[in-house]
Order: sequence, then structure tokens, then C-alpha cells
Amino acid sequence: MSSDPESPKLEDGHKLLLKRLGVSIDAGTLRLALTHRSYAYENGGIPTNERLEFLGDSILGFSVTDALYRDNPTLPEGELAKRRSAVVSTRALAGIARSLGVGEFIYLGQGERLTKGRNKSSILADTMESLIGATYLDNGIEVARELVMRLVGPLLADADVLGAGTDWKTNIQEISAARHLGGISYEITGTGPDHDRSFEARLLIGGHHFGTGTGPSKKEAERAAAAAGWTVLQERFAPKDATAVSKHDARTSTAPPATGNDA
Repeated sequence: MSSDPESPKLEDGHKLLLKRLGVSIDAGTLRLALTHRSYAYENGGIPTNERLEFLGDSILGFSVTDALYRDNPTLPEGELAKRRSAVVSTRALAGIARSLGVGEFIYLGQGERLTKGRNKSSILADTMESLIGATYLDNGIEVARELVMRLVGPLLADADVLGAGTDWKTNIQEISAARHLGGISYEITGTGPDHDRSFEARLLIGGHHFGTGTGPSKKEAERAAAAAGWTVLQERFAPKDATAVSKHDARTSTAPPATGNDA
């Protein structure tokens, strides 16, 4: 941390955040890492955290890739890539940010504050990457990698998080085509005011309902519905025949609502 008497001083809240992160970051660098573009725009175009985000994203990706490669000597490249995608996803990073209470410290413009920007997954995930970048700038690569593994490492053994990296919609397309189940569509309904919308998606295959999912965006709701539909296909049909799904069974299938959000 800088000893320059003219440098910005850490606020009490920032000290709390650094304690939660377990690192030291200069006050000026930390403030930059927490400055969203909406706040910068409303305050004369001051620098934003986007460059730090770019830096942190690279450090995050390398650190996770290195750990996966070393700890899983028998896993093929495709599986390693899926696991990396899951733990560095917007969903996973936002979850980490929420556990640390990062949202309360982000500098946001009025518009983002009014639309609950402090809890938006995209803003939280981007800020986590910028904090990783800031840690690297002030402490070097080893401290930054230690931070990444302390925060992200536990997710590498979390089956639910790894499952979140699966491309459920593509899986549904593949199984539907292979087993001639019919066309795929998603019926979307939205509720709530414009600044706080919630969406529900119903997965239809061949005109029959296979799963329902909810989320804060249409894309996330569709993804959750696809995940629910995949569970239906596996649980209802795999025990009968691992390679085929009968059209008769497909006509009678339903799925419980999905509980997860995005990626």
C-alpha cells in the first residue's frame, strides 16, 4: 500500500472489503476497481474499472486453467474446458461477490442504483475481475493467484457449480434431433416492472411440455428450462433405454420448475 501522504486514504468500508478479500490494495487502485462506467459517466468521464477487469479476467482464466491442468491429469481437454467455463462464469463470480458483499461498495450511477445494479450478476462478476486485476497490480502475480484460488478453488469441487457450465440448450437440441422428438421452442412470459423483471420459460419439444425455468432474463429462463428438460429426459427415459426416447413417453412428460439462474 502506498505510503504517500497525499494519496487517498482507505475508507472504513473499503478496509472491511479488503479484510474479506484477504489482500491489501492501495486506496486509489481499489476505488478504481470499484468504479462502474455508469458512475464514471455521471462524474465527468473519470476512469472506470474496465481496464482492471480486462487484466483480472486474464489472471483468473490462467490461474484456473493451471489448477485444473495440474489437479486433473487424466481429464481430456474438453472436460477441462467445461470446468473452467463453469467456475469463471458470470454466475459463479457473481455468487462469490454476493458472499463477500461486494455490491455495497461499488460506485454506481443513479440509473444503475435505481435498477438494483448492486445485485446484477454482470456488474458483480465484472467487479470481481477488476478486484483480481487490482490485486495483481499492487501485489504481484502470486498474491493474485492465491486470491483466485481462495475464492474460486472451492468451486472446482462443487458439482452444482460445474453443472452450471453445461450448455443445456445445445444438449436439448442434440438429443431432440438424434431421437426425432420434434421441434424445440420456448414460451416466455415476463412479470414485474421494467427495472425488476422476472421471466418464466416453458420448454416445448414437438409441441409437448418438458420443463419450466425462471430467471432475471429471457436467456437465463430458457437455460433453466432446458436444464429441467434435460433432467426429465434422463430420469424418465434413460433407465428404459439409454439410446432412445419413445414419442409416447415424450407426450406424457412434465418437469418441475428449475431453481437455478444463469450463467
